[in-house]
Amino acid sequence: MTAAVEGSPPLRMTRARRNTLLQSEPVQGFALISPTFLYALILLVLPILVVIAHSFWTQHYLTIDRTFTLENYRVALTEPIYRDLLWRSLYISLTVSLLTVILAYPIAYFISFHGGRHKSLWLFLITIPFWTSYLLRVMSWKVILGYNGVLNSGLMGLGIIDEPSTALLYNSSAVIITLTHAWAAFAILPIFVSLEKVDRTLVEAATDLGDGPLRSFLRVTLPLSAPGVISAALIVMIPTVGDYVTPKLVGGKDGVMIANAIQAQFGKAANWPLGAALSVTTMLIVTLMAGATVLIIRALQRLAR
Repeated sequence: MTAAVEGSPPLRMTRARRNTLLQSEPVQGFALISPTFLYALILLVLPILVVIAHSFWTQHYLTIDRTFTLENYRVALTEPIYRDLLWRSLYISLTVSLLTVILAYPIAYFISFHGGRHKSLWLFLITIPFWTSYLLRVMSWKVILGYNGVLNSGLMGLGIIDEPSTALLYNSSAVIITLTHAWAAFAILPIFVSLEKVDRTLVEAATDLGDGPLRSFLRVTLPLSAPGVISAALIVMIPTVGDYVTPKLVGGKDGVMIANAIQAQFGKAANWPLGAALSVTTMLIVTLMAGATVLIIRALQRLAR
């Protein structure tokens, strides 16, 4: 009988037959396809399928308006909310630049003129706080300025206030304080480099000719270090206009800046044209401000001479 009887044990493949099957060309060809090759093939084919699906979806279910218009720029410049946010951002940026330069100049002056052989050590100590993450430094100021933070606890311990103040955090002042600390080192270093280039013999000559310390500083040291001051102001001003993290964490509703509005347009609002218009408008205004700052400082230099 050729047919298998029901209940009889299954037929087993002999070793010779199994070897013959494994050595056949179809089985050997399939064995050559390694997992790495399959993974690479998937990575190659998947983006193509995604592009095809996106193109199909766009053509059949979405309508893109390609009409050229300046309406988004009009909204960016005339809408009260965006105009106010832009002016607030410029105000915060200019204030941070001014405060940073005012705080950085004495430190850079001390290191350059009185640091002696410890200049490198002083510069090293200044840069230590900036080894940590920018986000961590912002969060540290949130702890310092918080309702139960270090500053409120210290003021209450000294008897200056009776209860914690809520005016220290979630406003423009908190953003200004945090940004001033965050960008201090970036202002100290260019001013220090500029002061290092000041010829000390000129300062000595001004003193010998009868100028006091203040007059020789205003007539010799400050004008010669002006390039460093300009560089420090621009280095601080340009990035702080578009800062997003600091207003988000310590600004609150009174410290929101233009970068937060741009992020909202690209995110929740999904209005990319308006977000792009806000970005370009902010960039152009910052460029004009930077050029005006350079011209004003150069004009002051000429008047000082």
